[in-house]
Amino acid sequence: MAKKGPRVLIGLICEVCHWRNYTSVKNKINSGSAIKLKKYCQKCRKHTIHKEIKKLD
Repeated sequence: MAKKGPRVLIGLICEVCHWRNYTSVKNKINSGSAIKLKKYCQKCRKHTIHKEIKKLD
């Protein structure tokens, strides 16, 4: 079984093409705001800003 705790599975979506590319884990106690990371988008074929979307379970 999975651990219960402050870590939450989130998805990252490209701000340019709105394609869901990555999943990540975030500590909901330490980081309350939404995460924005610069990652490579395979659809756009360049590095773009990826923002956090709803929790994945």
